[in-house]
Amino acid sequence: MIDHLIGEFDRVLRTLAAPARSTRPVPGNDMPDAPLDEVTRKQVASLMRVNHVGEVCAQALYQGQALTSRDPRTRETLRQAAHEEVEHLAWTAQRIGELGGRTSLLNPLWYGGALAIGVAAGIAGDKWNLGFLAETEKQVAAHLQGHLERVPVQDQRSRAIIAQMKEDESEHADLARQLGGAELPAPVRQAMKLASRVMTGTAYWV
Repeated sequence: MIDHLIGEFDRVLRTLAAPARSTRPVPGNDMPDAPLDEVTRKQVASLMRVNHVGEVCAQALYQGQALTSRDPRTRETLRQAAHEEVEHLAWTAQRIGELGGRTSLLNPLWYGGALAIGVAAGIAGDKWNLGFLAETEKQVAAHLQGHLERVPVQDQRSRAIIAQMKEDESEHADLARQLGGAELPAPVRQAMKLASRVMTGTAYWV
């Protein structure tokens, strides 16, 4: 039990304090960095900060869900998804740095809130746990599509990262549904959208 708790605490520290590492090539890394005016550069950096916060929350959600999941297969699915999301953390952090921006000052707060939500989803039962994963990834994919529509066409490096993230999130959603994830009630889906708007709106600036 002690070893397990240490491992989980280490996961928190690595997400919040250590540079994330990607085993895959960073999408768009071989593309030239397009010149952007100062206003546009700051806007894109803010969008990438929002995406980075989303990946911080994903780590916490999956950790909380895996902690309380009853089914070993569900736990393994959540851990595999979390591993892939670490790559997204690395990609967005690198791009934020290239754009001269910074990650959110509220990352510990985002992590704690998402962890609590993930624990609650796991306690609700595995079909709801997987359903929550599917709905989360569906909403994230839609959010990333919105960012693709806002990032300038000439900024191919940012767009390549966002596009690959969107593809990965959609695959996670499909897998969760295939494993038996139940569709969440409409009020829960709406509450998730509202919470997402609060988070993204705040992270854009802070």
